[in-house]
Amino acid sequence: MDFTQIKETCLYVNDLEKTEAFYHGLLKMPLLSHVADRHVFFRTGTSVLLCFNAEATRKKEQLPPHYASGKQHIAFEVKAEEYTTIKQEVIKSGITITHEQDWPGGFESFYFEDPDGHVMEIVPSGMWG
Repeated sequence: MDFTQIKETCLYVNDLEKTEAFYHGLLKMPLLSHVADRHVFFRTGTSVLLCFNAEATRKKEQLPPHYASGKQHIAFEVKAEEYTTIKQEVIKSGITITHEQDWPGGFESFYFEDPDGHVMEIVPSGMWG
């Protein structure tokens, strides 16, 4: 099988308004959909970040039920030449960087948390080949 990408990634959140304010307001991800008490979706390059109210998606309706709890992790890739600028924009927006990591091959990344405590990471392009 030749998969071309992960098209969607899900997070399960408690407060959709706080989630929208964080990802759309602070991180400037384009908003695709917001359905009260159910979900908020964002564009991330050619992929989509799906943020669901876990209680709403736990119930089987049209789609198979899905949900999760606890700290989840997502790494967002940015253009290597924009990595430092993006890092400064994240700091300027008031988001606290919780960890910085040096990786083999001269790569680096930084981590921060969203309003639900999920661990987000920013990595430069080229890091995984």
